[in-house]
Amino acid sequence: MIRSMIRVDLPSHLWRLAGLPSQVVQLEVQEPTLRGVLNALEAAYPMLRGTIRDQVTGVRRAFLRFFAEEQDISALGMDAPLPPSVATGHEPLLIIAAIAGG
Repeated sequence: MIRSMIRVDLPSHLWRLAGLPSQVVQLEVQEPTLRGVLNALEAAYPMLRGTIRDQVTGVRRAFLRFFAEEQDISALGMDAPLPPSVATGHEPLLIIAAIAGG
């Protein structure tokens, strides 16, 4: 089984909810995919369940996006492999809160 140490950069409302001292968390991930990262994140910080993805459907929340290597990877799907620089922990996976309004 593949194990990776991945850094995740959370938006301020999520790292505060999780009680973290800073926005970056390092996680050991079973599989280097978005699903693997979110599974590890929710296992380590159960209070985040349902905040990033729907608990029943697993679909990403509308106002959150995922970025890796300065690219929006939100539409790639939950099981797409993360870029090597993110999967090896050299670059963080960014979870960005979108802003809506007019």
